Amino acid sequence: EYETECQKLIAHFKTLASTLKDTVPSIERFADTYKMDCPAAINRLVTSGVPATVEHRAAAAASATTSAAIVAECVQNFITAMDSLKLNMVAVDQVYPLLSDLSASLNKLGILPPDFEGKIKMREWISRLAKMGAADELTEQQARQLHFDLESSYNSFMAALPNAGT
Repeated sequence: EYETECQKLIAHFKTLASTLKDTVPSIERFADTYKMDCPAAINRLVTSGVPATVEHRAAAAASATTSAAIVAECVQNFITAMDSLKLNMVAVDQVYPLLSDLSASLNKLGILPPDFEGKIKMREWISRLAKMGAADELTEQQARQLHFDLESSYNSFMAALPNAGT
């Protein structure tokens, strides 16, 4: 009901504003002259021209789309990192960029707290790898531990998502 009524009022306003353009050339100046403090109404009538519900719905949809894309990026980075270890890609210059990409995508996702397990573990691994040479390779034990950390971080990540499992 709000949206319908609001759209009618905005349409009436636009009709009157164009009709009275010679008498009231600037809505903003009119509001200032008559000491009208209504920035939201002026924004709604002059700038956006749509009801607040329409504006907020569009913003929420854009936010959800962006979040979904970042979640997909995180999942892709988790799987790529785990698969590369399974393929015995254990050189620092092979592993480091994958963990760096994963860490960056996890940090982009606003729903994860700063102390999220996956973020902490990836920072620790990146720090450990940064101290090694590019041609150095992870030992079999390190590779297994990294794979385990990736797997447990992935499971925590999936559990942290809203509506997980539905």
